[in-house]
Amino acid sequence: MKNTLQILVMLSAFFINAQNSVLITKGEVMNRVMEHNATLKITEKDIIAAEGDYRQTNAVLLPNISLSHTGIATNNPLMAFGVKLNQQIVTQADFNPDLLNNPRQIEDYATRFEIQQPLLNFDGFYQRKAAKAKMTASEYQSDRTRDYLVLEVEKAYMQLQLAYKTVEVLEKTREAAMENKRLAENSFKQGYLQKSDVLAVEVRVTEIDNQLQYAKSNIHNASNYLSVMMNDSTYQILTPADSLKIFANQFSMQNVSENRKDILAMESAKEAYYQNYRSDKMSFLPKLNAFGSYELHDDQVFQGGSDSYFFGAELRWDVLNGTKRFGKAHKSKAEFEKAKLELEQYKSESQVELNKARRMLQDTKNNLELTTLALNQSKEALRIRSNRFAQGLEKTSDLLMAETQYAQKQLEYYFTIFQHNSAVAYMEFLTKE
Repeated sequence: MKNTLQILVMLSAFFINAQNSVLITKGEVMNRVMEHNATLKITEKDIIAAEGDYRQTNAVLLPNISLSHTGIATNNPLMAFGVKLNQQIVTQADFNPDLLNNPRQIEDYATRFEIQQPLLNFDGFYQRKAAKAKMTASEYQSDRTRDYLVLEVEKAYMQLQLAYKTVEVLEKTREAAMENKRLAENSFKQGYLQKSDVLAVEVRVTEIDNQLQYAKSNIHNASNYLSVMMNDSTYQILTPADSLKIFANQFSMQNVSENRKDILAMESAKEAYYQNYRSDKMSFLPKLNAFGSYELHDDQVFQGGSDSYFFGAELRWDVLNGTKRFGKAHKSKAEFEKAKLELEQYKSESQVELNKARRMLQDTKNNLELTTLALNQSKEALRIRSNRFAQGLEKTSDLLMAETQYAQKQLEYYFTIFQHNSAVAYMEFLTKE
């Protein structure tokens, strides 16, 4: 009765999970990740921020235009006379010394249109190039993040497949264990087996139940991880539409490609540091800017009784700004040299990682062949011992050992497929241009 109740509880839990699960393909997961993944959206915001920095450098090329309207009231002798001049209302009587020294209050409303146009700003030009390189680096980094998410989806989806395969193997193993338990109980009733043999079979069934529970928990864990990647807060139990299969592998590339997105991103970052260094060096040169303004003056608001303009150009050379510019150029040169060294180091480490991944792929390929042979051997051994046990010619302990080995070899086989496919996916990630 107790065993029957335990079976009913497990079956009900299984059917509840099955009803709540959602069938999904790897392509659907990939599309949702590319559309909703939070990490990818963060990199997109980084690109937008870099574009904003680049657009700010348009000030090197485009004019700065401003419009203002100012109102004042004064009896300051100098300013009062200047206001009259701006309003073009000076008369002969205004030169009376008494009026000049003690003017009455006068009001002035000025509308000013001002423009400043950079002409030669060498350091600004290189700052613009640095911002462009930084934006390009952000775009490459975002593309590489997409490549990494493809790898993570491959692995996470295979983990889900492996979890279901593990449940499938353990459920079949449990069916076989329950049948062996039935045979053992019949043999015990007929006096062919001892009570300890029956208990050993029951212990084996309990072990399988525990393993099955862990395997079902792994289904939940794998589903939740995929939900996080898809930015799905429902956390549904997912069921893969296809089974775990061996990936083909054909990789001829021996060296890391210079066109890989992460390497291109570091190349662009190095270029940004180089342009910043050139900008700091160019800050020692003079700057040439044009300027001009157009003004309207009146004693009434938003009126223009008189107008005037002026324009000109300024050649400005900051000969010595303490040692600030020297220190800044020294720092930017060091940052550029550091970026070059980091790029070379990253290329070397990437090549080592590619070599390691290639060896790992070969190892998993060899291990896959060995586990296939071991699986077939353990399957045949279990078949022979099961037949002999049914005829009363095999010990219970030997049958349980054969059954355990076959289950282990099945799990090892599917786990080796997972390792092999993960190695293939990782090689694709490392060799992707």
